[in-house]
This record gives sequence, C-alpha cells and structure tokens, in this order.
Amino acid sequence: RLNPDSRRIIHAWLEPSAANAAAESRFQFERQGYFVADRHDHRPDRPVFNRAVGLRDTWTAG
Repeated sequence: RLNPDSRRIIHAWLEPSAANAAAESRFQFERQGYFVADRHDHRPDRPVFNRAVGLRDTWTAG
C-alpha cells in the first residue's frame, strides 16, 4: 500500500538549462533536497524531477 502523501506535485521556477537535462540527471535544489530528472516524463517543455533525498528541516545539537 502506498502512502497517499508520497506524491506531491509542486510547480516552481527552474533554471532554463535544467529543463534540457538528460533523463536521470541529478540536481540539488537549494534548501529543498536532491532531485533526479524523471526517465519517462521529463521533457524540455515540461520538466519533471523526482525527489531522491530531502534536506532536514530541523537540526538538534548532538
């Protein structure tokens, strides 16, 4: 069973060169996490990136 909150569609502004990225190219989006260009749905006119690793939003002293 999939978590219904696992799919989130976010519309955002993007550096134009990232739209031309090859499938499975990796990026770090500032303060958001690491993303990968989707191998099936990514197109220059409609880029699709999947979050691979999110960044921690809280830090505790260890």
